[in-house]
Amino acid sequence: MKTHEAAVVVIPERDLWEPIQAIRRRYDRHFERWMPHLTLLYPFWPRTMFDQADPILRRACASVPRFRATLAKMQFFAHGRDRFTMWLAPDPAAPFVELQSALQAQFPDCDEVSRHENGFVPHLSVGQAAGRAQLDHRLAELRGGWRPFAFQVASIALLFREGEGPFAVDRTVLLG
Repeated sequence: MKTHEAAVVVIPERDLWEPIQAIRRRYDRHFERWMPHLTLLYPFWPRTMFDQADPILRRACASVPRFRATLAKMQFFAHGRDRFTMWLAPDPAAPFVELQSALQAQFPDCDEVSRHENGFVPHLSVGQAAGRAQLDHRLAELRGGWRPFAFQVASIALLFREGEGPFAVDRTVLLG
């Protein structure tokens, strides 16, 4: 049993949010629902099962070392019907892929983020665009102004929301 009201994510440190949020305020229709994050498992088990999930998450995370990543490049996904999602690509991507794989191995029913054609692609969504012209304009603007920054990935966060409300952190689990 899983729900779109729960997720397992990586959240950059709060004091690094503002450059991301400045973009998201303008272009992300999910700005109010999500904090800046990189999704690892979504949907996830409901909050009523978090205590059950906790020791499993801790075991999986214990085998994954902490790492540094840089939010370096602005990329996009094409969704068909001329719809696009703009996102920041973490560099290196491999530690996120390894972390997601370790978690998914423990929660095989939560495989939606790895079912895509190219498998799991670590990303931090910053907005959407309707039409290629709008995408090209926004990407040119964002790429011109983006200043890459590094952050430490030392934990994952277990998120929940109630109904249509915003996600909140229920708990964090340390890596390593």
